[in-house]
Amino acid sequence: MKYLLIAVIGLLLVSCGTKVPYTNQVRDEFGLDSEKMIKKVQFITSATIILEKNKVSGTQGTDKDGTLVSSSSKEQDRIIIPLGTECVFESFGNDGALILRFETGTGKTITFAQRGGSTSGKYYLVADWNNGQNGGSLVYGNEPYMATSASGVAYLQVVKKKLQKTKRKDRVVKGMKV
Repeated sequence: MKYLLIAVIGLLLVSCGTKVPYTNQVRDEFGLDSEKMIKKVQFITSATIILEKNKVSGTQGTDKDGTLVSSSSKEQDRIIIPLGTECVFESFGNDGALILRFETGTGKTITFAQRGGSTSGKYYLVADWNNGQNGGSLVYGNEPYMATSASGVAYLQVVKKKLQKTKRKDRVVKGMKV
């Protein structure tokens, strides 16, 4: 009975996959160079990605009593992609970048690519980070958005399993007496 319990626990541990960063090494190990093969892979985000779009409008003038009036309104549209969100391959981009889809709809894709000068080989969120500390600009759903600066650490992960089948037959020998 004790051996059966150990075997069941071992089987559970072996069957669980671990999340690993998607890198060129993983791509080469599993032959994910073609669109046909990479479309079968489930990608996962490593961090929360927040995309924001702000629209500010305002007017200034006077009311009927001669009082100065300043009115403003701010409309904020946020798209939140939580940590661990699954996404699928859409197409290849420039220089080996991956364009991934998180939801259906025209242009609702995000690009991930390796960063120049990075030794990790991970595929990070691609945005125009040159505009300062407010984040990076990108297009999502054919609309301009700003990715928060915290979103810049998000990279792609995949679940990697190692399956090993072992068949073992045990027999206990009691021995012989004269």
